[in-house]
Amino acid sequence: MDVQVPAATRFAPHFRSPMALSTATAQVTSTIVIPARLASTRLPRKLLLAETGKTLLQHTYEAAARATRPCDLVVAADCDEIAAAVRSFGGQVEMTSPECASGTDRVAEVARTLQGVEIIVNVQGDEPEISAAAIDLAVELLEQNPAAVMSTLATPIRCREKLHDPACVKVIFDEHQRAIYFSRAPIPFARNWDDSLLTAKEPHFFQHIGLYAYRREFLLRLSELPRVAIERIENLEQLRVLHHGQTLLVGVIEEPTIGIDTPEDYRAFVERVRGQAGG
Repeated sequence: MDVQVPAATRFAPHFRSPMALSTATAQVTSTIVIPARLASTRLPRKLLLAETGKTLLQHTYEAAARATRPCDLVVAADCDEIAAAVRSFGGQVEMTSPECASGTDRVAEVARTLQGVEIIVNVQGDEPEISAAAIDLAVELLEQNPAAVMSTLATPIRCREKLHDPACVKVIFDEHQRAIYFSRAPIPFARNWDDSLLTAKEPHFFQHIGLYAYRREFLLRLSELPRVAIERIENLEQLRVLHHGQTLLVGVIEEPTIGIDTPEDYRAFVERVRGQAGG
């Protein structure tokens, strides 16, 4: 990747994983795909906002480019304006159909052209502070576990308000890091609540982080799996994977990534960037 990027930001998470990662794991071919759609509801045209001197999409591209496991990085654009913006900062871009129903479909469209790539990493275009280590962890989980078709991330929940917020998706997983269930409800549900549950050294509650790594062949088949009732009820696509008996691994990071969804989110991001530049 021919991109000049600054040193990792102070937002890079520290990692804790229920299963130790082996440094001897064989590396397989993987590629990051960033789905990029121009339209957005709460923050119009957010990927092209550039109050920092760079577009939000360029920040995300450069952050993702710091990952060491993937060998390539490409933006899956839905329009010429996005594609032109990526080319302007020297990034790789592929055009995808504007009719794609989701970011996953957009990533899959690009994945069909990537012969010889085993793992595809889906990084959202509005995650300008995504940690390289987070991306590498998702890839390493699949490198270590050939039976798994997907991996994703989670971070401990230490706030009761977040635990009960339906916009914060929760996940539970077993001792082998296999996802058991995702929900917008608090899981596991504490029959007898005690505030110490949120401060326990070993966390009880985890927030799902929406970064995914897929086996390429499974990603291409994912849209063919029928949607299931629980997926529709929770409005969580990953439940389809679990319902159909597939193994989805969960890696744990100690701090959440910060997505940009609202004008307030973007203003805070701009202030952080300016603060780093001033420091």
